[in-house]
Amino acid sequence: MKQHKKSNISVSQGREESAGKKSNISDPAHRKDAHAVGGRIKYYRERQKIDQKVIAEKIGVTSNAISNWENGRTRPDFSVVPKLCEALGITLYELYGIENKQNTYTDKEKSMVERYRGLSYPHQLAVDSLLSSLETAETVGSFPEIIKLVCCDKGLAAGFDVGAEFEDHGTPIYLYPNTNAAIRQADLVFPVNGDSMEPEYHDGDLVLVEKYPGCPELQYGEVGAFMVGNSTYIKIYEEEGLVSYNENYDTMTFTEYDNVTLIGRVLGILEPASIASKRDAERYDAMHEDDEE
Repeated sequence: MKQHKKSNISVSQGREESAGKKSNISDPAHRKDAHAVGGRIKYYRERQKIDQKVIAEKIGVTSNAISNWENGRTRPDFSVVPKLCEALGITLYELYGIENKQNTYTDKEKSMVERYRGLSYPHQLAVDSLLSSLETAETVGSFPEIIKLVCCDKGLAAGFDVGAEFEDHGTPIYLYPNTNAAIRQADLVFPVNGDSMEPEYHDGDLVLVEKYPGCPELQYGEVGAFMVGNSTYIKIYEEEGLVSYNENYDTMTFTEYDNVTLIGRVLGILEPASIASKRDAERYDAMHEDDEE
């Protein structure tokens, strides 16, 4: 006649367990932990004034399972822990006796809360406002400095092309001024189109421009951004006209009847490292949201 061996399962998953069977948790540390967890289950259950059967029904196990947990014979399976915590009205931290540092306050912090509660509503609003200002100051202190300029939609032609009339607007570009001193002096950013200013300026480069009349008039030999008719150019300003670095391009000469306008002085090339990250640009906009309203 065959004998049926008893189950050796020590972790309850809702199966019927003998309330009187001995624990098979062999590790002393684990036995100690099981007793500690069981004691907390019993404590919080009794604090709610509900019996083992009610808890068992809520989480889908037997009353014997609850009894074994509370007596430290077995431990609840992790799959039922969330339901157990919900049934007991506690957190995972409370079940396992772990300190939740996010909910821990020093005596000084507790005193501050009590003092805040004792203030009148208008004074509480004043404290709220002060805290907001201090938080902003903390954020600014840890936030890299950014300058927001306009990257003009119309590029500076380093060559000869016909474009639309220059307009002083475009898309925002966010820059780290500590990477390039010229950024603080600049008003606009222009993309370079063409190869007439090589090898100093290449097609696709971004250049910083200080607007005229904000900047002094160009001196001969300086590089500027110009509008000629409906086209914009980056050229060297010389007495004979607008000159290219690339010797394959002729000097642009004009009569007194031609419409040539100085947009501004070219301060230099904007390196990719000077362009703010997307995250920093978004933080900048969030911090200056009220400034644009």
